[in-house]
Amino acid sequence: MLKKIIIAIDGPAGSGKSTAAKNLATKLGFIYLDTGAMYRAITLMAIKKGIVDDTQAVIEMAKNLNLNLKFENGLTKVFVNGQEVTDEIRSAEVNSKVSEISAIPEVREQMVKIQREIGSKGNIVAEGRDVTTVVFPDADVKIFLTASLDVRAQRRLREFQQKNIPITFEEVKANLEKRDKIDSGRKVSPLKKADDAIEFDNTGFTPEEDLEFLLKKINETLRSKGIEILNN
Repeated sequence: MLKKIIIAIDGPAGSGKSTAAKNLATKLGFIYLDTGAMYRAITLMAIKKGIVDDTQAVIEMAKNLNLNLKFENGLTKVFVNGQEVTDEIRSAEVNSKVSEISAIPEVREQMVKIQREIGSKGNIVAEGRDVTTVVFPDADVKIFLTASLDVRAQRRLREFQQKNIPITFEEVKANLEKRDKIDSGRKVSPLKKADDAIEFDNTGFTPEEDLEFLLKKINETLRSKGIEILNN
């Protein structure tokens, strides 16, 4: 491949960003960058330290946190200060607080620095809520995934059920509505579709169908820019 490529995927919680990005990265042999996991890790540590409501304390913690991601065998492993927190960051409590922590400008600034450093190596699939608009505004391919609220809630509920976390559909749906409002309404890096992003509503689609559709669109976009077509 002649050019190092960045594929960026944005979208609301439960839209299938992580699954699509992981499948694409695996298929293409790219690095997978889960930006959401980074914000979840910070949220988890803020909860553990009891500083969720102390913005300045969260900012100071973010500046000094040793945060590492490793993508192995289709799974992103998250490490904070040398300790793996991969499962802990997916808890219902972290879900309920992560949008508030993510809305802190200084926290986002720290995370974006790390994300761009990873992106500078090229050939990555990055997913999150501002990767197409803020983190990688010059990405070669931008995708905005979405799905109906009920479908997104059902997907997230299945994740909790697989981990035996007691929570109802109504609670999950209410949490997603809250997160959508915070993510779209924050002053810094709000969730929104980039003007040149490919929008894909995957309500009713399987992960396999998502992958097929996205590979086709990615190759079409690269071809239009005169970039070598990816193998699929």
